[in-house]
Amino acid sequence: MKSINIKNKLELINDLWKPRVVTELNGQQVKIAKVKGEFVWHDHKNEDELFIILKGSLKMMFRDRIEIVNEGEIIMVPRGIEHKPVADEEVWMMLFEPKNIKHTGEVESELTIKEYETI
Repeated sequence: MKSINIKNKLELINDLWKPRVVTELNGQQVKIAKVKGEFVWHDHKNEDELFIILKGSLKMMFRDRIEIVNEGEIIMVPRGIEHKPVADEEVWMMLFEPKNIKHTGEVESELTIKEYETI
């Protein structure tokens, strides 16, 4: 049991849309990532996702609306809901997801990650 400085860990990340595992608990992984630009439309059939915005402002696009998630705010995307994160400027975020979640759901793209690195 050691404390983890999230800001220091984020400063080690130099790429975008590539979440890193910080720790795990109860079958969930806590991940951090830097994002900018557009991700892909996708959903997760069996898993909910929780996004915590640590720096910047994220647009979470849904098929029927756009939700703006600002620094210090969270958004939970329920399983089965198609979504597309978009960041006009660089955003630092933390995610809580089940360990077995597929990064882009069933969608394959150049952004798809098969195995998450630990930081």
